[in-house]
This record gives sequence, structure tokens and C-alpha cells, in this order.
Amino acid sequence: MSAPRPILLDCDPGHDDAIAIMLAIADPSIDLRAVTTVAGNVTVENTTRNALRVLDMVERPDIPVAAGRDGPRVRTLSTAAVMHGDSGLEGPLPSEPTRAALDIPAIELIEQQLLDADEPLTLVATGPLTNMADVVERLPHLRSRIRELVLMGGAVDLGNWTPAAEFNIWVDPHAADVVFKAARAPGEGSAADAIAVTMIGLEVTHRAWLTDEHADALRSTGRAGHFVAELLDHFVGFHQRRFGWEGAPIHDAVTIAHLIDGTLVSTLPMNVQIETESPLCLGRTVADRWAVTGLAANAAVGIDIDRDHFVTLLMERLSVLP
Repeated sequence: MSAPRPILLDCDPGHDDAIAIMLAIADPSIDLRAVTTVAGNVTVENTTRNALRVLDMVERPDIPVAAGRDGPRVRTLSTAAVMHGDSGLEGPLPSEPTRAALDIPAIELIEQQLLDADEPLTLVATGPLTNMADVVERLPHLRSRIRELVLMGGAVDLGNWTPAAEFNIWVDPHAADVVFKAARAPGEGSAADAIAVTMIGLEVTHRAWLTDEHADALRSTGRAGHFVAELLDHFVGFHQRRFGWEGAPIHDAVTIAHLIDGTLVSTLPMNVQIETESPLCLGRTVADRWAVTGLAANAAVGIDIDRDHFVTLLMERLSVLP
């Protein structure tokens, strides 16, 4: 059996971010070294509190947490509190974490983790890419220490927050632009100054949904399972009321599931550019699926997922947490 893959998770919890953290801890093939937070679903104060709460829930106070950027590079912060609640984790009874985040900014924790790791680190980003743009601009000397960046964000086709844009990219399109301009598709050359990027967007995550039945199945599996069930009670209910869907997509957990099993998500190399100016299409990930621009691919872009396998993997891992 190969050694666990070391990862750092940059997130904005959020219901699906919380489940992504728990999946990363539950699977033995993943070694979650640190968590950094960013403003997105809610303010950075709340996303940081929520990350600490989730790590408490799964009995991992050893995993360091640092707060990152409190807003986008250019735009005013817009949150998804309408979906996640003002706290970001509407559903479970609120609780205060047992510890504080580190007294250093996220970029310093990321730098420390990259320097200390005995092999290149995989970065996983499940919120706006504000902190990851800092990595690109402030840590160019450590890019060889980044195995790849796997992000949840974007779409080849329609958006989910505007007709054109997915939420994470829309919140901070200028940061996303910095990241994708520094990106290369995994396996497409080995430029030392480029970061291998895999984009898990809505084509994939809108098929990765859980229902009320999954919440009920987890409710009796223990404290962590009950916590996830209460998250799903709110998150599934919101999607049922707002969209008429049977369940809720667990967007962010797909990034971790993809690292656990590389056959789960189907990807294609594409050139992806970010729209930063158009009032109609701000935050659009312009993904050149059919290679009409002639530009080199700079990301592996998810186009499909084995949903049954994803659900089975997620339920099995979550059910054995403390």
C-alpha cells in the first residue's frame, strides 16, 4: 500500500466544505496536513470557526488551521449565507471551537507546510481562490513543492450563482485569473514555473448529490455521522425548496474523492480563461473543450463522475468517523 498523499485544504466552510474535511480525515490514503480558510460562503471569521468546529468533531485538534484573506482582491465580498445560513453551518446546534486558529496568516502556514513536507504537497481549494492567488504571486520559489492544485469551481457550461458563473470563481474572479494564468494541465508538459491544475466544476458536482435517505442512514452511526445528518437536513432541504431537486450536491467533497480514487471523475485537458470585466459574464470560466482557440491546455477539467461510486465511497468513509 502506498503512503498517504499529503494535502493542504484551503476552504470556506460551508456544508460541503465541512464534509470535504471529514472525508479527508476519514480516508487512509489522505494525509491532511493543514487547513486554511478564506472568505466565501460566509465571512472568514465564520469559515475559520467552522473549520475548527469540524476538526473538533472528528477529534483532530493536531491539524493546524490559519485564517486567510477576508475578501476578494478587487470586488466587495458577496457570501452564500442565503444557502449556508449566517454561520455557514446552519443545521447542527452551534458550538464554539476548543482552540483558536494559529496567529499567522494562511499564506505563512502554506509556506511552512510546503517547506516542511518531505514530498510535494497537493493543494486542494474548495472556496474562492484568493489565498491560492497569493501562493502564485508570493511563493513562486516553492512551485516545485506543489504536486498539483485540485479546485472545486467553475463550469464548462452554465453557472450556478449567475447564468454564466459558478459561485467560487464569481466571488473572486481576479484571483482565479491569477491562478489559471500560472496553470498547466497535469501531464501536459513539465514547466517548472507552472502549477498542475485540476478543475472540478459543476458538470461533475451537480451529479454528486445526497438525499434525505443518506442523512437518515448516517444519523445513527455516531457523533460525526449525526453531525453530517444535521448538515444534510438543512442543505438538502434548501435545494429541495429552492430548486425542486431530490438532494443536494456535495460539491467540495468531490475534490477529495477524486484524490482517493482517480477513476471517479472523468477529465479532459482544456484551456481555461477567466472573465474579469463583463457585467453579464463576470467570473465565467471560459473552458475551450473543443480546442477551437488553439491555446495550450492549462487545466484538467472534470466532465463526468461515477455518482454511485462517489456516494458509496462517501457514505462508507463518513460512517466510520469517531
